[in-house]
Amino acid sequence: MAEKGSMEDFLAVAVDAAKKAGEIIRSGFYETKHVEHKGQVDLVTETDKACEELIFNFLKEQFPDHKFIGEETTAANGVTKLTDEPTWIVDPLDGTTNFVHGFPFVCVSIGLTIGRVPTVGVVYNPIMDELFTAVRGQGAHLNGKPIKASSQTELVKSLLATEAGTKRDKSTLDATTNRINSLLFKVRSLRMSGSCALNLCGVAAGRLDLFYEVGFGGPWDVAAGALIVTEAGGLVFDPSGKDFDITSQRVAASNSFLKDTFIEALQQSE
Repeated sequence: MAEKGSMEDFLAVAVDAAKKAGEIIRSGFYETKHVEHKGQVDLVTETDKACEELIFNFLKEQFPDHKFIGEETTAANGVTKLTDEPTWIVDPLDGTTNFVHGFPFVCVSIGLTIGRVPTVGVVYNPIMDELFTAVRGQGAHLNGKPIKASSQTELVKSLLATEAGTKRDKSTLDATTNRINSLLFKVRSLRMSGSCALNLCGVAAGRLDLFYEVGFGGPWDVAAGALIVTEAGGLVFDPSGKDFDITSQRVAASNSFLKDTFIEALQQSE
């Protein structure tokens, strides 16, 4: 057993929490959902809430001195301030719309920051039984096997992921679709899988070459996935090309070869 407070211990506990929450998601996936609306198209279910409660209780039992930021509780109270304290940042069910529709791209995302730096990341898709993990400086893994970002060097041969977001006002949608139209001329194809965390893991595993999203929910969507990308040899940055800020609700990711051309294409698409 890893000593309490070691990186191995943090990872082991996060994996346990993700798998316990995954059981709730898996059992709820094939049942009738009780859905609430957070916005016009932004949904929350009983499963989201049950998973967050389970994860936080489990983590607090192990690490009572740590801080916690979660989508369904902290965010609802408008509190997402990230400090230097060890902080668990949790999305109990990323891809709630997919969950409601029975589309199998759903996951638990658990990230740990220390000194505001992502240090441990776990993303678990219980429907496909895929467990993505990373510890800072120790590489990224899928179901225990090392993963690497792609080696694609040409934008035109790249697979890009993004999301439409949850806002449905005309100006936001026009900006979103205009950007997508511009980028579609420059890449091989586009995917919208409905989960920011799994899109990041897709870049880490070399399934996707590029990903960007602006205006997602908060740090819980990216805390684990961003670390998994960088530990897989990929890059995470702001779509403008500036440094990535975990609290900014803006993210872009690519393999190590495409960053500059991708940023240029994103700037041209504005």
